[in-house]
Amino acid sequence: MSFLLTVAAFIAALSVLIVVHEYGHYWVARRCNVKVLRFSVGFGKPIWSKVMGRDRTEWVVAAVPLGGYVKMLDEREGEVAAHERDRTFNNKSVWQRFAIVLAGPMANFLAAILLYWVLFLHGVPGLTPLLADPPPGSAAVQAGFAAGDTVTRSGDASVRSWQDLRWIVLQGALDKQPLKFEVKTAQGENAVRELELSSLQPRDLEGDLLGTLGLVRMRIPLRPMIGELSTDGPAARAGLQAGDLVLAIDGAMIATWEELVTKVRAAPGQALRFRLRRGDVELQTVTVTTEAIKNQQGADFGRIGAAPRLDPDVMQRMLTNVSYGPVEGLVKAAAKTWETALFSLRMLGKMVIGEVSLKNLSGPITIADYAGQSAQNGLVSYLLFLALISISLGVLNLLPVPLLDGGHLMYYSIEIITGKPVPEKVMEAGQHIGMAVLFALMAFALYNDINRLIGS
Repeated sequence: MSFLLTVAAFIAALSVLIVVHEYGHYWVARRCNVKVLRFSVGFGKPIWSKVMGRDRTEWVVAAVPLGGYVKMLDEREGEVAAHERDRTFNNKSVWQRFAIVLAGPMANFLAAILLYWVLFLHGVPGLTPLLADPPPGSAAVQAGFAAGDTVTRSGDASVRSWQDLRWIVLQGALDKQPLKFEVKTAQGENAVRELELSSLQPRDLEGDLLGTLGLVRMRIPLRPMIGELSTDGPAARAGLQAGDLVLAIDGAMIATWEELVTKVRAAPGQALRFRLRRGDVELQTVTVTTEAIKNQQGADFGRIGAAPRLDPDVMQRMLTNVSYGPVEGLVKAAAKTWETALFSLRMLGKMVIGEVSLKNLSGPITIADYAGQSAQNGLVSYLLFLALISISLGVLNLLPVPLLDGGHLMYYSIEIITGKPVPEKVMEAGQHIGMAVLFALMAFALYNDINRLIGS
């Protein structure tokens, strides 16, 4: 079921974002009176097609859902009737051609802004940036962070969730400049902490960056009491009920929910003996056979389909909901999209000059895995994933690499400056170079994916 969900979530995400991208090209082409011959989602053999509209445009869904294209009337690709020459792409002004090509990536950015705006109106659940004791010798200790500190601001940016904190530190890590944070201490006092980032190495960006710096999230111990049960999950089938307090598993005393999780995860597909208390009555031992689930590295772990009962006061302290009004939400959504796009470009630039490891480059397998994980976590998580991938798709297509939209924009920019189109031979050579560059990037990204899968 998990594999099927991952595949379905991946294909759905790609399909939606490809349609958005290609519709951007299509919409501006129609505004410029260019005739569109085909709108294809995917490559290869068509599995569905229909001719519609005044221009008899062919709408196609193809077999390989890893891209798409909009085919426009163009004299360079075949004979064009005299009465339709003014509707060809090649006969439009360089500014119109520029706008048509730029519209694809811009549609992806606009889609991300819309998604973030809707999410900010609805509210994005997150974890309060409440810190535990930092490990000895860490950068967090040197900065003065202590258990009970709640991070509130960094410069002009408010820090409302653990996700905000991670994003700010990740951006700062690229510059290796110290970051100043305002915190509220466990005693309720305001203080400033300055976190030094100059010692970070490229490999530190590959894993838990906050953990590397010693920024550890406060975890309040939870009682091992069942709160919710998955319908027809192992725990429900064995007869466990909401409100049951787990006293022991296989004879070992259980004091916290974390201990329960550790026991269950270490026993995939095994029968565990739970001793329970239900109300004031201690029940006899109940046997629960865990479900075996594979993690990202392919190793099995156990799961019983149960969640802890959370104390409302604990939830209020540990959880937050980030939301904004319509106008502020739209501004925040545009800023988030801009910051993410700029960060992606900076990461690519750092990879090129060797300051960031190429291991951070991800391919379709990793993206599919993230799609599945986000879908399992709920609609909000999946829409956040869609927004991020939409931005990444927009940025990728703007790179000045022939075959991509950015390559065409580079040619049109030269034409605007010189007043002459780029020679066909130069463009043809660029196509070969662009194909080689894209193939190398895809191969390396796939290599990284496989390495992650085998846990290298």
